[in-house]
Amino acid sequence: MKPFPPFSTIPQNEDEAFMLEALKEARKAYEKEEVPVGAVLVHNKRIIARAHNQTELLTDATAHAEILCITMGSAALENWRLAETTLYCTLEPCSMCAGAMLLSRIPNLVWGTPDIRHGANGSWVDLFEKPHPTHAMSIKKGILQDECAFLMKEFFKNRRNRPSFKKGVPEEYFCHGE
Repeated sequence: MKPFPPFSTIPQNEDEAFMLEALKEARKAYEKEEVPVGAVLVHNKRIIARAHNQTELLTDATAHAEILCITMGSAALENWRLAETTLYCTLEPCSMCAGAMLLSRIPNLVWGTPDIRHGANGSWVDLFEKPHPTHAMSIKKGILQDECAFLMKEFFKNRRNRPSFKKGVPEEYFCHGE
């Protein structure tokens, strides 16, 4: 079995380095039996918010990593307008998260792997395709796509194979000392 991402990946640039941080958040979701999506919000090359999916824990369909990250980022900057930020997420945003990104004025989005069922950047629908009347967003997709996809595939494989999913990846594949 190949090492559990992202810990076998050496970042080649700033986008990959921040995506690795988002993957660490996704791993936290995985360990809590949540769909393993992670996000980090970066301002001036510094992470100001990090989150992972918590829909099961909070019994809240809106508790996606991106939404939680946007909320924390707004608190950190004391402003709902998240100008000069970049949101890194391991999965293509859904329509709810895409709308929140537009409304919070995030200028840069970087995501990892496509979401064919709910993706709102072209996989299912594309909410970013039409120019927005008040806000423009730069988007990079497919950053560390294989690593992001690996987590999702492992999660759903384990969900299908066991009715009571309990951390199906061996402990030695997790990073220690965080």
